[in-house]
Amino acid sequence: MARPLRLLLLSAAVAASLAACNRDGETDAPAAPTSDPNALITPADAAAPQGLDEKTPYADIKLTLPDELKAHPDLHASLYAEEVRKLRQFAEGAQGELTEAGAATDRPKYENTITVTTADETAKLFSLKRTSFDYSGGAHPNTLTSGILWDKALKRRIGLADLFRKGADLTVLDLALCSALNTAKRARVPDGASITFDSKPFACPRAATTPFVLTPGDTPGKAAGLTFLIGPYQAGSYAEGGYEIAIPAAVFRSLLATAYAGEFGGQLTRAGDAAPPPAETV
Repeated sequence: MARPLRLLLLSAAVAASLAACNRDGETDAPAAPTSDPNALITPADAAAPQGLDEKTPYADIKLTLPDELKAHPDLHASLYAEEVRKLRQFAEGAQGELTEAGAATDRPKYENTITVTTADETAKLFSLKRTSFDYSGGAHPNTLTSGILWDKALKRRIGLADLFRKGADLTVLDLALCSALNTAKRARVPDGASITFDSKPFACPRAATTPFVLTPGDTPGKAAGLTFLIGPYQAGSYAEGGYEIAIPAAVFRSLLATAYAGEFGGQLTRAGDAAPPPAETV
């Protein structure tokens, strides 16, 4: 074969080989827009779904998270993982209890439902309310509420103590909470006895050890106060139910830390007990 022809064929072979390599390294063109809602899920959404709903022969478990949580992926991911771990541990425990030797075979299966909702949001703070409905084979189910407060800039959870100046005396907040709680108790149980910090078997809780959420008011972007979440058996009998006691910011404004003082403002649109009375007493 003549030298010019051999060079021409060799060049063509190299070009073909390079083209094949390039095709192997190519990625598919972006997909055309679709109406499938799953196509809009971001990597953060995929890593931390908005909920969980699982049923076993021994337990039903469910988690519901608010859409607003998507804007805070760090909290979203950690909260989802934490709650799912607790729920699956509950389901495993239910299986153990319902299949243990001598357990009645007709016992109803257990249930644990966690519902997280947005309580309020300010420029710096994101407040969530967590409600847990738990049936574990007792005389009745239990519903407990708690709060989660997220500092958006620091990207971490904070507590009540963080909102106030270091060493602040919360006595005024304790007294306001106890007074408002007694008012709410009289509305539900008119002939019931008032409680104090030292009364038994039920007593007024201290603000520092009571779950809470931010309370919205008439000024957008500001928290008008704090709502303390007091569960059944804490301030009265189970039939009396839990209480959600809203305390206006005016009560504790002078105690707030400088970093968070600007997050509070406006007036409460609903003061006192924000929780409905339990169904048993309606």
